Amino acid sequence: MRTADVKHHEKFEETAIIIRQEEIADNIFSMWLRTDGIALHAKAGQFVSVYCNEGSRLLPRPISICEIDKRDCAIRIVYRVAGKGTEEFSHMHTGMHLRVVGPLGNGFPKKKRKAFLIGGGIGIPPMLQLAKELNCEKQIVLGFRDELFLMEEFRDCGDVYIATEDGSAGTEGNVLDAIRENGLTADIIYACGPTPMLRALKEYAAKNKIECWISMEERMACGIGACLACVCKSTNKDMHSNVKNKRICKEGPVFRAEEVDF
Repeated sequence: MRTADVKHHEKFEETAIIIRQEEIADNIFSMWLRTDGIALHAKAGQFVSVYCNEGSRLLPRPISICEIDKRDCAIRIVYRVAGKGTEEFSHMHTGMHLRVVGPLGNGFPKKKRKAFLIGGGIGIPPMLQLAKELNCEKQIVLGFRDELFLMEEFRDCGDVYIATEDGSAGTEGNVLDAIRENGLTADIIYACGPTPMLRALKEYAAKNKIECWISMEERMACGIGACLACVCKSTNKDMHSNVKNKRICKEGPVFRAEEVDF
């Protein structure tokens, strides 16, 4: 089995209305957006491209979908302020509009097996919708640098284990340290986070013969697979380019771990 759900689902370009926004940790913001097509068709693991209203910033910012509310046609994005574009978003408020394209990329395959849901840093938010949807025994392992966020939401979904770099909460260290310290086991891994974390999880999964799905973080330009700015090395040839590359925005962002050559 290869990349999760490699079906190119319908995407929508919408003028989304900001329902509410708040800063949930230092420089990390939560924004709920009212959409129509995006909310109805989105699934856990996908992302949206959000355009700035400032005309000089032409390229969209790719942001993972944190939560989906199909009943009220809304999606939640949680992002870190990392540049001028996301800084612009952080100053916006209820009732303002944003141009949004999505849902983009693939999503996580949902299997009824004892699962690890692992998030690191800004890779934590996209794991929340998956945690809500998975109907299986699940252990949620979250790695923070220091300040915690989204804890209440995750605790509503399952058992949560924390790792922090400074040891201020949970296990001092990384997510694998938390897994080992708490004696946790699982049959499948779902993960999103920085490349060093994903590389370590790929090795851990291979050693323990655990199925592993990873969602990769990468800077993107077009978000639709045309520009080849977000390719990663793969273990098999991509049908689009006929080389050992995959476009994270198109074939991903979710991959079976062994497909990716870190």
